[in-house]
Parts: sequence; C-alpha cells; structure tokens
Amino acid sequence: MFKQSRRKIVAAIMSVLVLLWVGTLAVIYAASYFEMSEQNKGMLQEHAERYVLSQPSVVPPPPRPEPDMEKPHYSDMPAFQLSTFYTVAINYEGEILEIKNPQQSVHSNDELEALARELATAEKQTGVKNDLVYYVLDKDGYMLFAFKDNTIINESMDTLFRYTLIFGGLAIVLLFFVAVYLARRIVKPLEESYQKQKQFISDAGHELKTPISVVSTNAEILSRELSGNKWLANIQYETERMGVLVTQLLELSRVENVPLITEQIDFSRLVSGEALPFESMAFENGYTIRCNIDENITVKGNISQLKQLVSILLDNAIRHGEKGTDIQLALKAEHGYASLSVTNAGAEIPAEKQDMLFERFYRVDSARTSDDGHYGLGLSIAKAITISHGGKISAHYHHGLIEFKVQIPI
Repeated sequence: MFKQSRRKIVAAIMSVLVLLWVGTLAVIYAASYFEMSEQNKGMLQEHAERYVLSQPSVVPPPPRPEPDMEKPHYSDMPAFQLSTFYTVAINYEGEILEIKNPQQSVHSNDELEALARELATAEKQTGVKNDLVYYVLDKDGYMLFAFKDNTIINESMDTLFRYTLIFGGLAIVLLFFVAVYLARRIVKPLEESYQKQKQFISDAGHELKTPISVVSTNAEILSRELSGNKWLANIQYETERMGVLVTQLLELSRVENVPLITEQIDFSRLVSGEALPFESMAFENGYTIRCNIDENITVKGNISQLKQLVSILLDNAIRHGEKGTDIQLALKAEHGYASLSVTNAGAEIPAEKQDMLFERFYRVDSARTSDDGHYGLGLSIAKAITISHGGKISAHYHHGLIEFKVQIPI
C-alpha cells in the first residue's frame, strides 16, 4: 500500500516537472526561433530596400526612401555587416538584369535564377524556400528577389535544442531521485502510524483473548447452575461475539505481519476442494454454486491462507446474494495470473464504494449490525492475503451481478 503511495507521489512530482520542462523548452525554442527569424527577415527587407542596380542606365534608380525613425535599422547591426545576401533582379518582361552571388560555391547563379522565377509566380512576398529566406520587392521598373541563407539559424536552433535536451534530461534524472527521497519522507510518518496501529490491534487482540476466554468459561459453568437466566445468556452471547471479533482482528494482523511461508500449490485442486463444503451451505440458503475451474493451474503460496481466501469470497457471496440465484465460481489462467472470480446477483454497489469494500469494518449498508457474527473484516483479510501473494483484488458491479476478482501470479 505504501509502496503504491510512494510511486503515485513520485509520478505526480515527475509529471509536473516534465510538463514544466517541456513547456519551458517549447517557449524558449519558439521565442528564440521567432526572434531570429524576424531579425533575418528584417535584415533581408532592409537590404532589398537599399539595393541599387550596378548598371543604373538600364533602369532608372528609384529615389531612396526616407528612413523610418521608428523602424529598427538592421544595417547598424554587426550581424547585418557579416551576413551574405543573394539578389536576382528581373525586369517586367522576364529578362535577368543582374545576379549578385557572393558565394557561388554555395548557391549557383542558375539555382538562384530558377528560384527567383519560381517565386515570381507566387503571391507570397516573404518566406523560406530551400533553406533560403526570401523577400520579393517591386523596385519600380524591375522585381528584386533577395535571399539570405537560413542554415545558420537552423543549426543554432538545433544546437540549442540538443543541449537543452541533454542538460534538461540530466536535471530530470537528478530530480527523480529527489522526488523519491521526498516521497519517502512524506509517506514515512503515515507508514509509522499505520504500523503502530497494526501493532496496537495485535497487542490488544492478544490481551483481550485471555479475559474473554476466562469470561466465556465462567459463564458456561454458571449456566449449568443458573439455566434459563436471561442476564447470563446475554453475557454468553456478547462474549461469543467479542471472541469472534478478536479472532478476526488477530487473523488480519497475522496475515499482514507474519512472513509468508510458501510452496508450489495446485490452485485448481485447492479451489475445487474448498468449494465442496459450501455447496450444501449454499443449497440450504437457496443458492446453487456453478464451478468453472480450469485444471493444472499452479501458484506459489500459502495453502491455509489461500483456502481462507476462497472461503471468504464464497461466504460473502452466500451472505449477500439474492436467494434463488446462482453463484459462479471460476478459475482461469490469464496473462500470467491465476484469475479467481466469484460472481453473484445482488443489490447495486455504487462505483465510488466498490474500492471501499476492502476497508476494515466497512459496510455498504451502514444500518446493518454485526448480529450475524461478521464485522466487515472478511474482505479486508482477503485483500491482505492477496497482497501478501503479490496479487490484486477488485470488485465490479455490472448488469445486476457483483464480481469479486482475485489475480495471483502463476
């Protein structure tokens, strides 16, 4: 139980940390990429606006626009001076006026011309094509296609992502061990309190067992002399009830605290044998037990505890089922588990109460008393036995049927 709680705490802490890490990484990456892209586009646009043909006699140069004081001047930045720009000028008739290619070893003139002619038919003024940021500008007499290599920004973002991933992953690993430590610190007081509670129940049960036995013996002796005394009968009745409760508490404490002695068991034979005594009991109460037990299913466990487990489930079905119906007892091998299920017709159990059935002293019907000699500990004992065998137990209600299912590793 506490191991599961620690796992849930660690999972919750790590989920929050991973979400924060992924969110932070995404924001940093997106913001950096957007800023660098906008800077590249701004530099390219300013370069295109400042561009003048080398042969102005071909096309009259347009008047240089007045600088916009509110607009950032990228030409003053060192990055602008160090950047490489490619330009292709084409007149309105489709003739190449000029190609400026300072890095012909990277992009050939034919490649730039083909790209410019392709962009001439497109409607977008700016964008990215073949790892080149482009900007198209009408220069009043010809079209200018300006390009700037986008490889550096892509490599920079890849480097940023790679190192963030590496160092972030290392941080997550370190934080995992911190989360495990914190989970242990958080659960430790609860675990200590639970252990003290179990020890108290065990000690109290042992201390009460002797006086209850003495009272019961003395009452039995007195009943021989004072037969028919109603006060004495009440003492005997309540003493017997108290004895049953103490026995169940001690049994629960023993299952939870005593180391399990296991051996290889033919579980199919054990379940079949344990069902036989309940058939007559079920018949007397108006039930029929239908068995569907696969053969040769073996588990490693404790014989007495597994017998008690089957008995608790069958007894629970007989006590709480609808009379005149069938009780289905099934045992199958499923996905590496011996799957034992007991199904009976009964009143609906709300979904929020199904897991609570295995809590100590819990009753679905709060108005029910313990006059039948049961105190809501049977299913708690069944759960403790299942967990001690490394298994799982659950309750399900569907179509008017209540199913208790136990899975024990084969």
